[in-house]
Amino acid sequence: MTDDVLTADQIADLKSTVAGLMPGIRADLEALTRIPSISLDAFDQAHVEASAEATAELLRAEGLDVEIVREGGRPAVIGHIDGPAGAPTVMLYAHHDVQPTGSDDLWDSPPFEPTERDGRLYGRGAADDKAGIMAHLAALRAHRGSLPVGVTVFVEGEEEIGSDSLPTILERHGEKLRADAIVLADSTNWAIGEPALTTTLRGLIRVVITVTTLDHGIHSGMFGGAVPDAMMPMVRLLASLHDDSGDVAIEGLRSGVASDLDYDEARLREESGLLDGVDVVGTGSLLTRIWNKPTATVIGIDAPSVATSSNTLVPSVSAKVSIRLAPDEDPQEAWAAVQAHIAKHTPWGAKVEVHLDDQGAGFAADARGPVYDQARAAFTDAWGVEPVDIGVGGSIPFVAAFAERFPEAAILVTGVEDPDARAHGANESLHLGEFQRVCEAEALLLARVGALPR
Repeated sequence: MTDDVLTADQIADLKSTVAGLMPGIRADLEALTRIPSISLDAFDQAHVEASAEATAELLRAEGLDVEIVREGGRPAVIGHIDGPAGAPTVMLYAHHDVQPTGSDDLWDSPPFEPTERDGRLYGRGAADDKAGIMAHLAALRAHRGSLPVGVTVFVEGEEEIGSDSLPTILERHGEKLRADAIVLADSTNWAIGEPALTTTLRGLIRVVITVTTLDHGIHSGMFGGAVPDAMMPMVRLLASLHDDSGDVAIEGLRSGVASDLDYDEARLREESGLLDGVDVVGTGSLLTRIWNKPTATVIGIDAPSVATSSNTLVPSVSAKVSIRLAPDEDPQEAWAAVQAHIAKHTPWGAKVEVHLDDQGAGFAADARGPVYDQARAAFTDAWGVEPVDIGVGGSIPFVAAFAERFPEAAILVTGVEDPDARAHGANESLHLGEFQRVCEAEALLLARVGALPR
């Protein structure tokens, strides 16, 4: 993999140091997890402020110069500490905001009271992404007083709502964040005991479609059969998004091919919770389908509810559709393709309005070079097995933003999650054994990058 820049004794000593730090790291993680830092407008933003302040204090305690920045959005934390003269700089990214919890009835323990069960720590943000913050703190503490590299820590406060102010932060504070290597700790590993570097991410566009056929609701018995209600063309339009195999049928969208890893249908069913008897959809390898091909998912419909509906031809309905894109797809080109598809497939002359609700570019790394070599070596040191390169079907648009702003930096997308972390869902959790390995790997990565010839 690489000429080793650390001795076996150095590796063992650093892993032992991290192991000794873990009780304190966990205590600080639990304290952060108790702060309900949900960044959506509907929630109390005082908690997001408190989360930023708590993160800033943790970094100040490690000797970093810290500031909290607000550029029209939620508070972000930037901290920096110099390394030895001439040493490279590594930027460590995480985010301190979290998703809403949904109904507390779906949780087996209170979402903001971290609770251990069977070697996992349950709580909203325990994995996504407050564990990312604490992995960075673990690496800093492991090298306290003798950092091998300069370190900048950037902890964002609005990743879960789209990072709207990130472009302004990168524009106004970009020089503070410039680094030779960037570690973005917001992804996942391949499996328990099997580390991974994320080298591709799908992009995203999200659209809202509104179909209107009437200027008011009318009696379904009096006019049904000649007059189309709005749901009729909407259902036809949404059905046109897929072909009979379940592949996306929007002309012009790109597809790619995933790396050749062993991933069978049984594992897909177990990890996804797909019910017995429900078919897997799409064509191509399973990993290609979930990492490199486009998807179209109806994530919401505004229409009368079953409980409140009447025998009425509904005049207007709306649907929100989330469309994942191949890693190399241009979101604006995809948006044009979606508009053309909707215009072509709207039946019966129904009036349609469609607007772009959100967009984000995908990411594909050329994961070669000395920093990537040392990252893979650090993962091997921590887990005892070599990492694999994976794609992720989800979208993390800020990764593309960093790649555009810092084209010379080696960008490492890492993470603390595993396939059962259930980030964004009820009973989100962190595997504590894997978390220690993540902390070891990041501490070892700093050591290895600092030891590279310069």
